[in-house]
Amino acid sequence: MRAVVLLSGGLDSYTAAAIAKAEGLVLNALTIHYGQRHAREVQSARQVARALGVERHKELTVDLRPIGGSSLTSDVDVPRDRDLEAVDIPSTYVPARNTIFLSLALAWAEVIGARDLVVGVNAIDYSGYPDCRPEFVRAFEALANVATRAGVEGARFHIHTPLIQLSKADIIRRGLELGLDYGLTHSCYDPGPSGLPCGHCDSCVLRAKGFAAAGVADPLLR
Repeated sequence: MRAVVLLSGGLDSYTAAAIAKAEGLVLNALTIHYGQRHAREVQSARQVARALGVERHKELTVDLRPIGGSSLTSDVDVPRDRDLEAVDIPSTYVPARNTIFLSLALAWAEVIGARDLVVGVNAIDYSGYPDCRPEFVRAFEALANVATRAGVEGARFHIHTPLIQLSKADIIRRGLELGLDYGLTHSCYDPGPSGLPCGHCDSCVLRAKGFAAAGVADPLLR
């Protein structure tokens, strides 16, 4: 069964894709260049796609910088050492990003005859983004089945979110069970000129917390 997986090059999307592959789905990877300041992740997405042996890897450019509203697509400073228990949505939230990305994945899925979409969203160890929650995924899945020719003709799309209720440590453990090389991935929102992670943004902090709780070393820091 053919699937389209949103592949960012990060730890979560790599693990979600690997789980989907282990469950028998044939992966077609979609990576979006959206003007993100951490464009280093696209290089990692290419490495991850090769490691997964995907059927195809498509890269699309949809520049979200003119829309703005996020420190990931503007010159606004990325928050560092933020309290992850805070209830506010951080400036790294990109307005409607997962809605846009899943719409693109859905369009490609229709074209290639795929009815399964895979996305590495997580609602446990995350920064509080509204488009990472189960209710968003359910709503988009319902939309996919009424907004497409395939859906009108009787096909049913399914959005796979294998990580949505896992802690970061559990995600890492599952990936290691599958033999994943997390040294291929990139998580940092604000890397330095050399591409090294900053160690202080939400994504770096969550990654470090996950590896520590899993009891293994992060290969990027060895």
